[in-house]
Amino acid sequence: MALPGSRQVARVALTMALSEGREQERELKSRFAREGFKTAAVDCGGDFISSVNKITERAVVAAKREGVIREVHAEEGAVAGATREALSQIMSKAIGLNVGGKIGIARHQDHISVAVFFGVGLLHLDDVAVGLGHRAVSS
Repeated sequence: MALPGSRQVARVALTMALSEGREQERELKSRFAREGFKTAAVDCGGDFISSVNKITERAVVAAKREGVIREVHAEEGAVAGATREALSQIMSKAIGLNVGGKIGIARHQDHISVAVFFGVGLLHLDDVAVGLGHRAVSS
């Protein structure tokens, strides 16, 4: 079997972002660990414009806390950059509105992917948005 590449890591990050709750996150994390992936997921939300920095910080903190990345500049920057890329993909839909949902992070060797899965809107008039970013770092 070939080693997982960027597409497989992206699929794992999306699966983590789509997880329903903490219990499912733990199950997925365990399953993906057996397959050689390091993963993390974190809930977040708020007014999109004012939350971009907070969302990015939460992704980096979650990745460090769960052992997806080490506390080194290049790996923190990779997660932050991939998160910003994912957020930029939903910006046109989310600007001026509230977002709420989950960030999924996955890594296999030098591939890191960050996926965001958010409800976007006001009150109960939500739309759905998905964004995905990828970076490569030395493992």
